[in-house]
Amino acid sequence: MSENTEPFYITTAISYPNGRPHIGHAYEAIATDVMARFQRARGRDVRLITGTDEHGLKMFQTARDQGRATIDLADEMSGYFREMYATLNISYDNFMRTSDAAHHAASQAIWKAMEANGDLYLDRYEGWYSVRDEAFYDESELTDGEGGTRLSPQGTPVEWTVEESWFFKLSNYQDKLLALYADRPDFIRPDSRRNEVLRFVEGGLKDLSVSRTSFDWGVPVPGSPGHVMYVWVDALTTYLSGIGYPDLDGDFSKFWPANIHMIGKDIVRFHTVYWPAFLMSAGLPLPKQVFGHGFLLNRGEKMSKSLGNVVDPMALAEQFGVDPLRYYLLREVSFGQDGTYSAEAIVRTANADLANSFGNLAQRSLSMIFKNLGGKLEKFVPTDADHELTAKVAIATQDELPREFENLNFSIGIEAWMRAVFACNQYVDEQAPWGLKKTDPERMTAVLMTLFIVVRDLAIAIRPVVPTAADNLLDHMGILKEDRDFAALADTDWFAKLVDSGFVLGQPTPLFPRLELPEGDGEA
Repeated sequence: MSENTEPFYITTAISYPNGRPHIGHAYEAIATDVMARFQRARGRDVRLITGTDEHGLKMFQTARDQGRATIDLADEMSGYFREMYATLNISYDNFMRTSDAAHHAASQAIWKAMEANGDLYLDRYEGWYSVRDEAFYDESELTDGEGGTRLSPQGTPVEWTVEESWFFKLSNYQDKLLALYADRPDFIRPDSRRNEVLRFVEGGLKDLSVSRTSFDWGVPVPGSPGHVMYVWVDALTTYLSGIGYPDLDGDFSKFWPANIHMIGKDIVRFHTVYWPAFLMSAGLPLPKQVFGHGFLLNRGEKMSKSLGNVVDPMALAEQFGVDPLRYYLLREVSFGQDGTYSAEAIVRTANADLANSFGNLAQRSLSMIFKNLGGKLEKFVPTDADHELTAKVAIATQDELPREFENLNFSIGIEAWMRAVFACNQYVDEQAPWGLKKTDPERMTAVLMTLFIVVRDLAIAIRPVVPTAADNLLDHMGILKEDRDFAALADTDWFAKLVDSGFVLGQPTPLFPRLELPEGDGEA
């Protein structure tokens, strides 16, 4: 693929920390991190911004019920998200909290820009509000729940709310938004999300309540005492404050507009209707793409506390390892669709792909070099079989995987990588280097050196997904840290330079130990 050296900016959704992070947060963070690492490996200057959306009625009520200050609750809960990101090896550049003073300044700046454009007015709000979603809903969107309760489209309870509020003239942006979707069909992905948003906007837009007076936990509305910003104005602005807005120079001028907002499908409306309208009003460029990924289901069921199937991603990482968990989630879930997971599925995939296939390829290849050649690398004359294998691996690592990752087709890209791994293992079986030491040592050397080359290439290609394991392997193979990107895959001189350096390979250790199911876990 041709290289793109433009800066690249990607964000996760800004997580609401009224509870500890769950596997859905982990899934989104991992996918976003893999994309960021992939783009860095392509040679791009990358910013990955994440954070916590700490304002709103839910946080206020939770803290009040616990008899504590809301900021104390926010400090504690945002800490759990930082801990999860650290455990899962998420390479973010900035963790933005909406309670930060710098974020308040950014939110007030965009508010003033929307106000200067004539899009904000003071009125009285009466309507249905979901505390859990921090969202307002029209009567036509509601359904009846048990005991006479009304439910939002997300199945959450709504309550009738009456208060003075600032409103944003969302109704003025219907035609502009429809023109945006028509002009830029990739603005909303995948297509199923785009179609949902189109139907919603075509149905007509009403002005949006964008401030609250019933509590004071939020960003104060400039020039309007007693009002705090509706949480979605505040939360979405994190994508700007995370790169320095309202300072229009520096990182903001370099990285905005964002390349991708990576979000769950349940908050697509906020990111593809409200957010672009706010940005248009403020005179700011729009993000290039919003990708609404699917839900992660526990054995096919949506996770809920009532079912008792909510899984702590930290426990999964401790049980199975961070790299195997990262690999499983991107290998087995078609990104953009709902996916399912279970303990036995993680074990099965990690053992089949990582331990038995790639891990075994690396272990036996490097072990034979250590045992039969004393770890010494040698120049060699490749045969047609060697050329055929390196060509297959080059196609997978330099063409197929990068192309699919670029389009967020992670599982398809990893499948191409696995085909190359299988081809390498087949090559080992066919060439049988263990039998060549006595009969044709020169050929044995050629086979083992060919294997050294392809193992290095495969490790570099999969490094965004399993960074710790790949780096451990590349460290052992003497590959310099600056030679682990996609440009290095196209370098034809690296092996000769490594041989000339006198590098000697040490005895390898297993890259991916086989996983075992914990007692009590069986097939679903």
